[in-house]
Amino acid sequence: MTTPEAEQSSSVPEAEGPREPLDAQAASGGSGASDQAGGARPEERLERAVRVAEQALIEYEIAVETFRIEVENFSRLHHQKLGPMYARLDELDAEIAEAKAARTGDPEDVRAAQEARARVMPMPGVEELFHGWMDSEGLFPEAAAMLTEQPVRPPQRVRPSDEARKAYRELVRKAHPDLAQDERERARRDEFIARVNSAYGRGDEALLRELAEEWAAGPAPAEWQPSHSEELYARLEWLAQRKELLTLVASELEEGAIGAMLKLAPDDPDRLLEEIAEQLLAQVAQREAELAALLGR
Repeated sequence: MTTPEAEQSSSVPEAEGPREPLDAQAASGGSGASDQAGGARPEERLERAVRVAEQALIEYEIAVETFRIEVENFSRLHHQKLGPMYARLDELDAEIAEAKAARTGDPEDVRAAQEARARVMPMPGVEELFHGWMDSEGLFPEAAAMLTEQPVRPPQRVRPSDEARKAYRELVRKAHPDLAQDERERARRDEFIARVNSAYGRGDEALLRELAEEWAAGPAPAEWQPSHSEELYARLEWLAQRKELLTLVASELEEGAIGAMLKLAPDDPDRLLEEIAEQLLAQVAQREAELAALLGR
């Protein structure tokens, strides 16, 4: 697992074009030395700069989206696999505090026991009220699958397979909405990329292959050829702003609790869950021994 910044610079071997910042690319026009030698017109240099900046932005967006998928999958697996252990630890902490309070009768111990028990039984949230069918963001994917009689397919691992990652990258490079010539083409690409993202999030290699065939058989997108230098400058400015927005998204993912955990095991995030589970089991055993000693078992 790599963070978006790391993947942009080192983990995208198939990336094309230079890795300098967008504004630097715009300033240089992509290949200044060859331009001077060939006597290229300013608008031609701007067109090349736009193409280079577009490709750089697409590569960065791919890195951010792949990291978002890993964060989302890790969060769900963390909840599924480790949630019961955390709940058991909270219950043991409450029982230990209650045993101490019963033994000492100290008001402070009684208060601590009441607080520990309250943490075990919080006020119900949306998820509890709807019995695990939905949360504040809407219906769970598993619940939606059951309601529509579709098979429930929770993620089995944090990171989709290498084959899925490769297919995803190729599809995004070809069908990215920013390469559209007009609004109609952009809408078609938006809808297609949404399906690509969904398939990649589930690690569905077969569907990604089908989508690749569908795109190859579809209408050939017309190449974007701006006619005025003002449009080219505006395009470069928009690309730079988009890059800044993606950088903020990447920072939020990396600085979140799940993203920070993923940084601890960049090469094998699935193994991290197993290590945390082992630590929690050891803590459970320690709490159970402490409780048994208090109860004289």
